[in-house]
Amino acid sequence: MSTTADLDLAAVTAYLSQHIDGFQGPLQAEKFAVGQSNPTFRLSGPDRSWVLRRKPPGVLLKSAHAVEREYRVQKALAGSDVPVPAMYHLCEDDSVIGSAFYVMEEIKGRHFNDPRLPDVAVPDRLAIFEEMNRVLAAIHSVDLSAVGLSDYGPDGNYYRRQIDRWTKQYRASETDQIPPMEELISWLDSNVPAEDGQRTLVHGDYRIDNMLFAADGPQCLAVLDWELSTTGHPYADLAAVIMQWQMPPGGEGRGLAGVDRSAEGLISDQGFIDLYCQRRGLPGIDRFGFYLAFAFFRMAAILQGVYKRALDGNASDPGRAKAFGAYVPLFAQHGLDAAK
Repeated sequence: MSTTADLDLAAVTAYLSQHIDGFQGPLQAEKFAVGQSNPTFRLSGPDRSWVLRRKPPGVLLKSAHAVEREYRVQKALAGSDVPVPAMYHLCEDDSVIGSAFYVMEEIKGRHFNDPRLPDVAVPDRLAIFEEMNRVLAAIHSVDLSAVGLSDYGPDGNYYRRQIDRWTKQYRASETDQIPPMEELISWLDSNVPAEDGQRTLVHGDYRIDNMLFAADGPQCLAVLDWELSTTGHPYADLAAVIMQWQMPPGGEGRGLAGVDRSAEGLISDQGFIDLYCQRRGLPGIDRFGFYLAFAFFRMAAILQGVYKRALDGNASDPGRAKAFGAYVPLFAQHGLDAAK
């Protein structure tokens, strides 16, 4: 379905014709249903297509919707072991369409919303999870200096910084007091682990529905949605994967809770963690409960922000965003369970 409701196509066409070699209109725009935070569009021209990702309109939380950072990190990863689309242009001039945006290659691959992989034959499912594991280890093995990302995030204790940041973001979008969230914030505040010397690139929202895979095999073609990426501690990404799988199966939870993973050809939590440790030469992970509790807390804060944007009329998909508000207490309680 073609839509121009959220995008000034005439302005986009005029601007990109001057900034991308070979760019030609006329354009059609189709808004992707995925991507709650930064509205994303397929731009279809006479002989090829691109993807445009923009900041949403309206008043935004400071440091949120950082399309500039998304562009920078993906451009830096070109040619690395981390598959990303080609980056074509970043526009930081709000006057063009009302907010910053960037244009990238459209990768045509398989997209899985459901980690149960119901459309994949049972014997072929494990290989997809192993590839997901390989790419995660590759992200955490990037030489930050070599790709120009050594200054991509501040130094210091990553979890201390993140707990402070997301507590502040949560307070800025708080609508009601949620007792489990208050208790979780307090517990995390008092249980930050000492630094262990690991400082890597962190994706920040690593899960199977932010990846595209080859049509005929398990190869990952692209990791998408780098808005929350930074430099920090790698176990945050690993715990985020395990967190997602604790959620109920289906379109909203997108998890694996209650699924007989062995019978369905799916990897176990511990199997994924062990394979990751093997790839990175780690003996194992102590106190994984902290990292899991942190992942639940962070996602609860993100969902609260999405919910608040829906109330304020700035969400990319208002109906779905409002439904996310109900998940905040659930994620907070899961975080407390992981902590204990």
